[in-house]
Amino acid sequence: MNKIFLSLSLSLIISIGYCQLPNINLKDLNGVTKNLSEFSNNGKPIIISFWATWCKPCKLELNTIAENYDDWTEETGVKLIAVSIDDARSSSRVEPYINAQGWEYLVLLDPNGDLKRAMNVNNVPHTFLVAGNGKIVWDHNNYSPGDEEELYEELVKIAK
Repeated sequence: MNKIFLSLSLSLIISIGYCQLPNINLKDLNGVTKNLSEFSNNGKPIIISFWATWCKPCKLELNTIAENYDDWTEETGVKLIAVSIDDARSSSRVEPYINAQGWEYLVLLDPNGDLKRAMNVNNVPHTFLVAGNGKIVWDHNNYSPGDEEELYEELVKIAK
């Protein structure tokens, strides 16, 4: 019962934009530990996208965003953090996939699902938009072509 209440409370908090990023350590592809709650983009927005190498919609979303990422960054200053939820069986595929795609995102690894659980991510892709003050202001679950346009519209709104 407490888990359900906590999950519903976190969903409500996220949906109304009061939730700060959780205090969880993850490693990047070089093995450097990063604490998400301490991540800053100098007052500019951050996109956090949960994905996995086995998830076709995830890869489609991140590849589609990659086509516009330079323009988005120039216009809004946004940074994207791609959080891989690949576990021990599939995590060895993360770096080769990223290198093949030429993504310029910061990629963090969440093999135990700690951040996934803390942010109430039940399936991927799940994308969050974080305002420059560190508060989550928008999130979207799943991906269909064209969803990146909604993300861009929300991004422009908070970047002003």
